[in-house]
Amino acid sequence: MEDTGSLKIIKPKEHTLSRGPVETFTGEVNFAMLFEGENPSTMSAGYVSFECCARSAWHTHPKGQLLVVTEGSGLIQEWGKQIRRIQKDDAIWTPPGAKHWHGASPETTMTHLAIQESLNGKSVEWMEKVTDVEYNKPAQ
Repeated sequence: MEDTGSLKIIKPKEHTLSRGPVETFTGEVNFAMLFEGENPSTMSAGYVSFECCARSAWHTHPKGQLLVVTEGSGLIQEWGKQIRRIQKDDAIWTPPGAKHWHGASPETTMTHLAIQESLNGKSVEWMEKVTDVEYNKPAQ
């Protein structure tokens, strides 16, 4: 990490790639944490890459989440609403407490930048996995 006083530049080679846990993801998912905020910031960000059909479990964020699709296309769904298609350069704001999931489409991979803040040390509340029946519903 290049330290220029109070500003820090984190180089790509410093990003550790990890496999998404099977408890919270379906399919092959990898993520690279870019940074975690230092006090007083509670912001964190990371890249998440989904292979075709891979997806997160249902979850919420106590302070919301911003996703920016950087490669490919995918799907996102808020609880009780239709699945929506997302693609490269789309930015998606998920409000605090909104139950949702996101992942790659059946046809392509998808990578997004995820930015969120934590509340009381927690940035996500994981819930049940998205079933194949839920995932395969038609998207808008």
